[in-house]
Amino acid sequence: MALLITDDCINCDVCEPECPNEAISMGEEFYQINPDKCTECVGHFDEPQCALLCPVACIPLDPARRETREQLLVKYERLTAAKAAA
Repeated sequence: MALLITDDCINCDVCEPECPNEAISMGEEFYQINPDKCTECVGHFDEPQCALLCPVACIPLDPARRETREQLLVKYERLTAAKAAA
């Protein structure tokens, strides 16, 4: 499952540079996560870095985007292959 940033976000800028997939960007009012790029850090780290570092704990799992670890690993492989080809 991808993660999402709730409206409790305080725009502290901690999460964006920590995302290895560049899935986090500034939205209209607060940061947002592109679910097509979010692998919950599978392939990079043991746990999601953005959620680990968030000072207000506003980055839960997105219940609308349920994905298994295997699906997240496939997404990671696709994203890293695309990045290598660019």
